[in-house]
Amino acid sequence: MSVVGENESRPTPSERYAGRRFDGELILLGALPFALLMWVAAFVLFPGFTPPMSPQMSADQVAEFYRDPDNLPRIRYSMILFNWFAVAFVPILILIVMQIRRMAHRTPILAWAVLGCTAGGPTIFLVANVFWLLAAFRPERPAELTQMFNDLAWITFTTCEVPFLVAQSVLIALAIYFDDQSRPVFARWVAHFNLVVAAALLPAAFAALSFDGPVAWDGLLSFWLRNTAIALWFIVMTVVLVQSVRRERAEHAQHDADRIAA
Repeated sequence: MSVVGENESRPTPSERYAGRRFDGELILLGALPFALLMWVAAFVLFPGFTPPMSPQMSADQVAEFYRDPDNLPRIRYSMILFNWFAVAFVPILILIVMQIRRMAHRTPILAWAVLGCTAGGPTIFLVANVFWLLAAFRPERPAELTQMFNDLAWITFTTCEVPFLVAQSVLIALAIYFDDQSRPVFARWVAHFNLVVAAALLPAAFAALSFDGPVAWDGLLSFWLRNTAIALWFIVMTVVLVQSVRRERAEHAQHDADRIAA
């Protein structure tokens, strides 16, 4: 009997954490703008992005790019910054997974699938950064080896993470479409937006097939459209996440207030 009494007097999770101003969810939400700033800063800092290096550059031209004393420190520091951005990309994906868990689905399979994409995209992005760092680590090595590391970096960065990013966007869209609650976690337009992003990313999967044109790694589709889509996705999903979390917390607070009043 005493055990039952103890269980009845035990505070609910909402009551236990009501006095806290911050928790893990709010900390991750607050970190998202800083992650976006890292992306923009590293993108501008890396001389190979502004403008993007051409896959038609010869081995000697690539080696000269990495040996340039004006480029070398910018390459190294921008890649270190990109490494941190890759890690900072994880919180937004985990926050999305937690919101998918709130949706009206028969099983949590879609949340687990998005969680799997979380492990793929940022990891491949880190691998691409490592190749750029290796190319800049010993710029005095033979030009053909520097070109090889540069090719590895660009192909990995442009094409290899695309399947994870496309699958991630499609899975998020499916989760939203299948959420048949009277008040869904995300509005339907967020699902449409994710499908548009997936379509925008898809051409980059074929960057390894061309040395010039819009599909090449420096082309309109594989570079500019792809990176613009990623930046827009990060901004839009951050905004809708903040709105969803705020609404969820307000509903929990109202529920707790009604329960206490009753």
